[in-house]
Amino acid sequence: MAKGRVTGRQAASNASKTLRSGMTGLKSKTAAGSALAQRNAPRKATSRRAASAASAVLRDGRTSRASRSAAGSALSQRGRTRKR
Repeated sequence: MAKGRVTGRQAASNASKTLRSGMTGLKSKTAAGSALAQRNAPRKATSRRAASAASAVLRDGRTSRASRSAAGSALSQRGRTRKR
């Protein structure tokens, strides 16, 4: 779990724009929803599904700047995972 990290004001605004847009895809909206849910919740962490969606959004060259901002915020709050 990411300790104490929350979504910043600008990233939350971008996540809101992404969710309200009718042209945005499902992966972008998943990542944006995760980022927005963590706006004032330092104990929450991004799920595996949302992190995977955020990663796909960042790798895709067609996504908007707002979508990439929200996806980056969500992905940064994933926390560290260890393979055993």
